[in-house]
Amino acid sequence: MKPPLPADPRHICVLRLSALGDVCNLVPTVRALQRQWPEARITWIIGQGERSLLAGLSGVEFVVYDKATGLAGMRALWRELADTRFDVLLHMQQALRASVLSLGLKAAVRVGYDKARAKDAQHWFTQRHLAPHPRAHVLESFLDFARLLGVDDLSLEWDLPIPALAVKEARQLTGSAPYLLVSPCSSIRLRNFRNWSAEGYAAVIEHAWRQHGLKTVLTGGGSTQERQLGERIKALCPQEIVTDAIGQTPLKGLLALIREARLVIAPDSGPVHMANALGTPVVGLYATTNPDRAGPYCWRDFVVDRYPHAVRTFLHREPTELPWGRRVRHPDAMSLIRADEVIERLEAVLALPEISPATEPSDEA
Repeated sequence: MKPPLPADPRHICVLRLSALGDVCNLVPTVRALQRQWPEARITWIIGQGERSLLAGLSGVEFVVYDKATGLAGMRALWRELADTRFDVLLHMQQALRASVLSLGLKAAVRVGYDKARAKDAQHWFTQRHLAPHPRAHVLESFLDFARLLGVDDLSLEWDLPIPALAVKEARQLTGSAPYLLVSPCSSIRLRNFRNWSAEGYAAVIEHAWRQHGLKTVLTGGGSTQERQLGERIKALCPQEIVTDAIGQTPLKGLLALIREARLVIAPDSGPVHMANALGTPVVGLYATTNPDRAGPYCWRDFVVDRYPHAVRTFLHREPTELPWGRRVRHPDAMSLIRADEVIERLEAVLALPEISPATEPSDEA
């Protein structure tokens, strides 16, 4: 028999290790659980970088697992939680590593994805499964866990903490004038191919300056690839309109920069979902990934969507014929995005009433 779901859980475990965008999309589910059961403890097992992004999230205890530590790290985490028994474990990471990690956790019931959405045989490691939800956005898939537990209020809430110091440092970097924030690179992964061209970004940056007086802040990590793309973009733009902050801010600093920006432009990557979480307008650039599944949830109408074109061009199929979530892994896919399309979306966003920041700086250190 399947174990029953708890009617009034006292201790909930969320298992989701990565990635930055995904953990941002998961926060509304955590907030929904907190509204339903305000007295419940929530322990979130999370990756190291992801924890630094969400540090200070109210009402959540983080337990960090660094995947680089392998089995030794798993054993250390199991020892740390040896005396803890959860009323329910929400297994939200579809990876064999996470499923193995879950085996060392004590829980009355383990909840995972339905068979159609489960990857790496995740459904073998769980006892209760979500109801089918074909073609769901990632954020909606996370909310399905709350739905299964009987949560009534699924309204979207983030309230991400940003330290006052991070906001102060961001303002020192950018000044008081409004700015466009461009995060040109996605994470470095094998056959990722999500990055747009330096020439395209430069054309949009110069348009934003000439038509709206918006200078641009470039952000990203400190990898060689990101620095090189940033240098190429700067070389194509008037020097005085671009501030290069690539590799210069921690994740809380990146949140502060995004929160203060007039608009964010980025490919499918963490910053589009951070902007979405903070209520900052965002234009996502999508060709290798389906934005209906992984676009910035509240700003999908402003995405530059070349995914259907990429599917037809490089996979010679129709999008409806593909498994949900299939990526187009071709190095030329993002070249289908034209600068005039991005500028059109930029103009559409800037024509909207200006939105007040979604959160005020917190005192979190």
